[in-house]
Amino acid sequence: MSTSKIKTAVEEMVLPYLSSNGFELVDIEYVKEGSNYFLRIFVDKEGGIDIDDCGRISEYVSEQLDKNDPVSDAYFLEVSSPGAERPLKKQEDVKKAVGKHVFVTTYEPIGGAKEFEGLLLAFDGDNAIVRTGKKEHVIPYAKVASARLAIVF
Repeated sequence: MSTSKIKTAVEEMVLPYLSSNGFELVDIEYVKEGSNYFLRIFVDKEGGIDIDDCGRISEYVSEQLDKNDPVSDAYFLEVSSPGAERPLKKQEDVKKAVGKHVFVTTYEPIGGAKEFEGLLLAFDGDNAIVRTGKKEHVIPYAKVASARLAIVF
């Protein structure tokens, strides 16, 4: 099964459980690192998740994977928080990040740059406005390659 099909199958398995228990599915990765495969599920909730949450989710996911078996290779299952530099995968994630420090990359240069790190001032679904220093950049959402929260030192 292809990586995208595995991710879709896992998402369909876990999303109802996560949603009904107050968790948000942030991302799913199925990657090969060295000779090992890893299935990583990143989950969050209001106020953050703890090790007990990860344990309960991991047990549920393991049971579902054993029943449905969408992964033919041997793999390691990891369930965790997305961390401090959480990826902003969906428009809803970007909306929630307004007022926070972000790092955005684009598919093509905007005003001569493809990387923007600064305060996300606004997002209307079409454009994000990021202030870097004293300059404000209007970044069309369609041109965003990746976005994540960023830690300010």
